[in-house]
Amino acid sequence: MKNKIYFLLIVSLFAFPRCRYSENSNGLKSNIWTKEQSRIWQEKNGWLRGCNFIPSTAINQLEMWQVETFDTVTINRELSWAKDIGMNCMRVYLHHVAWEIDQYGFKNRISRYLEIANRYNIKTVFVFFDDCWNPTYKAGKQPDPKPGIHNSGWIRDPGDLLFQDSTLTKILEIYVKDILTSFKDDKRILMWDLYNEPGMSGCGNKSYQLLQNVFKWAWEVRPSQPLTAGVWNNTLPTLNKFQIESSDVITYHTYKDPVEHKVTIDTLKLYGRPMICTEYMAREKNSLFSNIMPMLKKENIGAINWGLVSGKTNTIYAWEKAIPGGSEPELWFHDIFRSDGTPYDKEEIELIRSLTVSNN
Repeated sequence: MKNKIYFLLIVSLFAFPRCRYSENSNGLKSNIWTKEQSRIWQEKNGWLRGCNFIPSTAINQLEMWQVETFDTVTINRELSWAKDIGMNCMRVYLHHVAWEIDQYGFKNRISRYLEIANRYNIKTVFVFFDDCWNPTYKAGKQPDPKPGIHNSGWIRDPGDLLFQDSTLTKILEIYVKDILTSFKDDKRILMWDLYNEPGMSGCGNKSYQLLQNVFKWAWEVRPSQPLTAGVWNNTLPTLNKFQIESSDVITYHTYKDPVEHKVTIDTLKLYGRPMICTEYMAREKNSLFSNIMPMLKKENIGAINWGLVSGKTNTIYAWEKAIPGGSEPELWFHDIFRSDGTPYDKEEIELIRSLTVSNN
């Protein structure tokens, strides 16, 4: 009920722009899609279902994208498993450092990834910035996983460096515009997710300026794909308001049970735009394929769970429950497959296939 009251309050505070070019409530000249444009996009793409994807051999975004560890063999193998269970999209994180040290090579690796994904008819949601997990990072060899600890090596972007280097904002602008301009008409890209969970890790409204900036930069390029930044925390009204007001397609995260998840759906529906849940499925939280995915399909809401293959990110472990020594938990938190391709739960695989088969 608290979530519902909160979202209804936000609804009452503002209305969506009715045309493509407008000035939003923060005085920024926005360049968002009309509702009709977003509806046409949804009809073209049908029901979206997929995973947040990083190959099992990478601990974080840099290990995925740096030339020394860009693992096309694993990417190819694991995306084939996703295709086999009917997934048609993946949400994939970028990192500005991989671009900064090797701009041409980084874009070539993005193209290579897209070639592989397209082979399996999988479209991609690319994510630019992220406020989750470790605040500092460096190029080169990445740390080994800490046994039994969820996402021990995942890194923010740009993290603490944003507040330490006054030149970084300009570098980030060039980076975002370069990537968007290079791939603005690439039909293999489903959508651009400009900022994952802004305000996370105690950042709060400190993330607001970068959130506004990344939308401004993206609007100046205005790619042919939709732009979004998902709401995830009802204690961040300033950020939430801007995210919802500025997104072509509404995205959100929730690892809540079906009852609370449905409240989120019902309130976000009021905005009249297509919706995608870009993070869900935490078995310990009763956010399951069995009780969430059918609901999302019925509502024609995209369903992108966290995790495809168990690997170096250690996301089979719960956020707050480390297992010293790294033994396998009886109940996996995230992920669908083991690294050899066998499913964690065969019944889950059968359920997923039953939901996706009629949409292939």
